[in-house]
Amino acid sequence: MTDVWVTRAVGIVVGVAADAVWGDPKQHHPVAWFGTYASTVEPHLYADDRAHGTAYVAATVAPVALAGLALERATRRHPVAHVAVTALSTWAVLGARSLAREGEILAGHLEAGDLDAARGRLGHLCGRDPSNLDEPELARAAVESMAENTADAVVASLFWGAVAGVPGMLAHRAINTLDAMVGHRNERYARFGTAAARLDDAADYLPARITGVLACALAPLVGGDPRRAWRTMRRDADQHPSPNGGWCESAWAGALGVQLGGTNVYFSRTEERPLLGDGPRPDARALRKAARLVTAVTAAATTLAAACLVRRSRRTRASIVEE
Repeated sequence: MTDVWVTRAVGIVVGVAADAVWGDPKQHHPVAWFGTYASTVEPHLYADDRAHGTAYVAATVAPVALAGLALERATRRHPVAHVAVTALSTWAVLGARSLAREGEILAGHLEAGDLDAARGRLGHLCGRDPSNLDEPELARAAVESMAENTADAVVASLFWGAVAGVPGMLAHRAINTLDAMVGHRNERYARFGTAAARLDDAADYLPARITGVLACALAPLVGGDPRRAWRTMRRDADQHPSPNGGWCESAWAGALGVQLGGTNVYFSRTEERPLLGDGPRPDARALRKAARLVTAVTAAATTLAAACLVRRSRRTRASIVEE
């Protein structure tokens, strides 16, 4: 009998290793394919109300989840195939190496004093208007994006992969992509994007808190104090407008000993965010530490997911023996 929990654990570990070695696929990225599909569907279902937005989410996410379910069922009795499908899915949905790498590249531009290059690179991490940002604001934007995306594009994928296998990973990545596409509080998407935004918040609720706890625990790896990071996260997390983002950003702020938050200028709006953490604004050095923390949290989350699956396997075997 195939132990699906063990093969799932092995597949997740192999997929994370593949991301660490190769990063995102250079061409024909599955997430880009999904984005193209979702963009094609949107004009057919768009209307300025929440009902049509809900139908849009169902029409785009359901085929992805069903495809993942079919792959899971077709391979779960074949260990090698199940490991391979799980590994490929993990690699496709994960963004850990690219996230850390972008932080390192931007830090290099800041260290060289090339603000124009840094401003040009910021768009790889977030959607803020970089035209008037100086070094601390560029570094802050990057650190905040890396912290939040560690939950969205790393820990949540591993969490749902451990809980629900391939369909869980693929469905989560589809939901997260939809939120990035239509989950905006602007004139076009304020109502149509509500379902995508709230579903993404629900899917990331536990992963965001796991991310924050792991970042606090791993603070010593970046020269931080885990107790300070924990106090900062517990104090500041709920001040953030996002139900999830504050847990990640405040944990990074506490682990790095910097202050995040402030005025965020986007191309179509300006937002005032509460201050998170105590200390100076981040610089290139803090940005490099933030990138290392992304990698450390990824490794810890992978270990945790695999350990939970192995434990579940042992409990399942023990219950079978008892019967």
